[in-house]
Amino acid sequence: MAYGQVVVGPPGSGKTTYCNGMSQFLRLIGRKVAVVNLDPANDELPYECAVNIEELIRLEDVMAEHSLGPNGDHYFLFDFPGQVELFTLHSNAKNVIHVMTNKWDYRLTAVHLVDAHLCSDPGKYVSALLLSLSAMLHLELPHINVLSKIDLIESYGKLAFNLDFYTDVQDLSYLQNHLDQDPRSAKYRKLTKSLCELIEDYSLVSFTTLNIQDKESVMDIVKLIDKSNGYVFAGIEGNINEFNKIAAGPLDWDYYRNAAVQEKYFKEESSNEENDVSE
Repeated sequence: MAYGQVVVGPPGSGKTTYCNGMSQFLRLIGRKVAVVNLDPANDELPYECAVNIEELIRLEDVMAEHSLGPNGDHYFLFDFPGQVELFTLHSNAKNVIHVMTNKWDYRLTAVHLVDAHLCSDPGKYVSALLLSLSAMLHLELPHINVLSKIDLIESYGKLAFNLDFYTDVQDLSYLQNHLDQDPRSAKYRKLTKSLCELIEDYSLVSFTTLNIQDKESVMDIVKLIDKSNGYVFAGIEGNINEFNKIAAGPLDWDYYRNAAVQEKYFKEESSNEENDVSE
């Protein structure tokens, strides 16, 4: 039985950087890792590939043939292309994943990366929520949504709310108030309200945070992934006591983890109490 991660996310979310850092970390803790690059446009890979789709197909050949633009006992990391249609609409990637999970008995977790700076723009954050929800429903895998590059989150301005508002996807009506203050967004108020209600009705989307350069941050992600795809239970078949010990083990509560991340990467907490919706 093999385990692994299906790494997806829009362009610029840090998928290749994630696969590079994650593969290094997993090897460091003793796992045999194979990285599979499924993006033919990814021609400058920082990691060593076990399988590289670029050796089978060249982006230039596809573009020329179809007149397309550039965005037309191992542990596996599958580095998917950044075209969001592949993991939200089209069936091809889903069919490949279906073969791996049902015929090859691979235990996979989808790791969906979203650039954390999108939190600084309410409209873009709502879009990221919709994209995350679509990917979860389409791929039908154990799923972890990640705010990547959390160390750079304030590079595009201060956030309107505390970090846990964005990771826990709390009452989005507060976000609508901020959108209404933007003349560009105010005229789409009814649409935004309906989209926010849709996200809250499903109540599926939440995020964890990641700085791929921080070993502690990577370890937190690995723990979540190992529980979601069953890797943490590998090798204890038949040992019900060990199984229960792991399944009921103590959790690193999100509240404390988010507080530590905010203290580490945010310049200062907002002094505006009305913006602190977490209290």
